[in-house]
Amino acid sequence: MEQTMVEFFGLLFMAFALGMDAFSIGLGMGSYKLRLKQVLIIGFTVGIFHVWMPLLGIFSGKLLSAQFGLFASYAGAGLLLFLGLQMLLTGIQGKGETVVAPVGTGLILFAISVSLDSFSVGLSLGMLGSRALMTILCFGFAAFFLTVSGLLLGRRVHTYLGKYSLVFGGSIMFAVGLKIILHLHG
Repeated sequence: MEQTMVEFFGLLFMAFALGMDAFSIGLGMGSYKLRLKQVLIIGFTVGIFHVWMPLLGIFSGKLLSAQFGLFASYAGAGLLLFLGLQMLLTGIQGKGETVVAPVGTGLILFAISVSLDSFSVGLSLGMLGSRALMTILCFGFAAFFLTVSGLLLGRRVHTYLGKYSLVFGGSIMFAVGLKIILHLHG
């Protein structure tokens, strides 16, 4: 029982650490003036991806090499750099609409980009024999909670920052992508 609690809190801590990307990016995406229903849909989508990505990682952890996990990290960083740069340029140019908004394909790209690192973690956890159900429940809950929190707080920030909130959000997203790449090289 004690071992299970230690594992649970370790996984929950790891899940919140992984979900901080979604929280940070959600702060910037709050500039899209999303309704509560949209915020919940985005949070649910990111939560689902934070369930499936580590689950895929756990089940394939023994089958795939560490290089595939590295590729997933680079792909996630690349998506974040692209989406962040696009938001940043849109904010600077003062356009109201962005090419990639958090709906449809843009929502899927966002969810994938913030969830790919959980695939890599799932690979490692799979090699260590982590409990899959406990892992995905912790990851999904944390991702949903942090995404919704970031989006709701981002709506408030947008009220005060106005058009600069896109620049702010894009900068955060770009910085997170850059941080991942620098971490992979350092």
